[in-house]
Amino acid sequence: MTAALWTLETMVSAMRAKTHGELPQAIPGISIDSRTLNSGEAFFAITGENRDGHQFVDAALKAGAGAAVVAADKLAAMPANAPLLAVEDVLEGLRDLARAARARTQAKVIAVTGSVGKTGTKEALRLAFSPEGNVHASAASYNNRWGVPLSLARCPQSARYAIFEMGMNHPRELTPLSKLARPHIAIVTTVEPVHLEYFRSLAAIADAKGEIFSGLEPGGAAILNRDNAQFLRLKRHAAAAGVKRVVAFGEHAKADARLIKCALLPTSSTVQANILGAEVTYRLGAPGRHLVLNSLAVLAAVVLAGADLALAALALDGLQPGTGRGTRINLQLPGGAALLIDESYNANPASMRAALALLGQMPVGSRGRRIAVLGDMLELGAKAAAMHRALAEPVMKNAVDLVYCAGPQMRKLWQVLPSERRGGYADDSGELATQVLDAVRSGDAIMVKGSFGSRMGPIVKALERRYARYGAPEEASA
Repeated sequence: MTAALWTLETMVSAMRAKTHGELPQAIPGISIDSRTLNSGEAFFAITGENRDGHQFVDAALKAGAGAAVVAADKLAAMPANAPLLAVEDVLEGLRDLARAARARTQAKVIAVTGSVGKTGTKEALRLAFSPEGNVHASAASYNNRWGVPLSLARCPQSARYAIFEMGMNHPRELTPLSKLARPHIAIVTTVEPVHLEYFRSLAAIADAKGEIFSGLEPGGAAILNRDNAQFLRLKRHAAAAGVKRVVAFGEHAKADARLIKCALLPTSSTVQANILGAEVTYRLGAPGRHLVLNSLAVLAAVVLAGADLALAALALDGLQPGTGRGTRINLQLPGGAALLIDESYNANPASMRAALALLGQMPVGSRGRRIAVLGDMLELGAKAAAMHRALAEPVMKNAVDLVYCAGPQMRKLWQVLPSERRGGYADDSGELATQVLDAVRSGDAIMVKGSFGSRMGPIVKALERRYARYGAPEEASA
């Protein structure tokens, strides 16, 4: 029988809640989504930017929620005799429960931030620590002001390791998240020109990333990208926060977790590295040089946390791309197969370059082409046009044959591409979809990528619908 995540008594005490109705004595889990909650879970009626969770309390209870956590001033609007926990503010109640979870856990806590690679690194950490026992990690990309407290409140008391992704797009967002989670180890994957609409410079982004050290536990360690131009700035932030141990990772000769060599394959990579003095060779189950470099940070965290390096390296063979983050889908077209790479979850200049490099590794058929289907990269501020035009260089470098562009910013790239590389352009992804559907043929490798707001995901779905997927992509040498 699965142990309860929380007893009613502990929840009430942690949140200073008032009880209403007939409540269960144990809560197996926590949810903020009435559509996906499991039976018996507590539903937190959080008020977001677009929706008020109190509108969905009735639906949550009908779906089997054991209790609902609601604001005291909304009690009158709740279903009669419903099992409720009333608090002053629901999000603050969730944070209170997260503090209680952090206070009771004996787990080693690892926090991950960075302009690119947070979710992939978090999933690699989950895998790497899994041979050691119970690992708890943030679900999906729950990395913001409600995602981190939700992930922390979900941490079971039995966890040996707890891994939390932390994101931001404005200054002063990471400090409260770090102080809530109080990590023993903090990783910054990299600092790149992302969210420049809200920052005056790359250095300002580094300053915001450096906030992750503010909550680091005494004796904790920072893991930083030695190859990144902001390394020394981040190191100074760590020192200012009282961090004594800074571990560098990358290809740099002075990196503590250093890449010796790697072989990049279409669906995986093999890696030889020196991790804090120990040489190790391992296979990553997902492809991409960016994943290879971030795996060095993962294994450095394993060593710092006192876990088994060899077992962790073996476990990384199981790494798979997340949905919209490099998922490979085989399509059946007249005359044969084509490969679809779904990178539609999000995009920025760094991740776009990484995705184009990955496309360049993909083998194609005798008549096949490498096709990039690209949507606008958002939140880049005044430098947006130049950053979109600059993508012409990695397009050419990685032998991408055709580029299809959607959106006013991607038009800047379209205008500087050689005519033979221009596949098609449309003002938005909906208009572009038909062009892409009609263009693909057997032997092609097609990569779809753009910022979430560019809505490139529907193009992936349209390709899947027309050319039903089959099988799984096979390993092949690049």
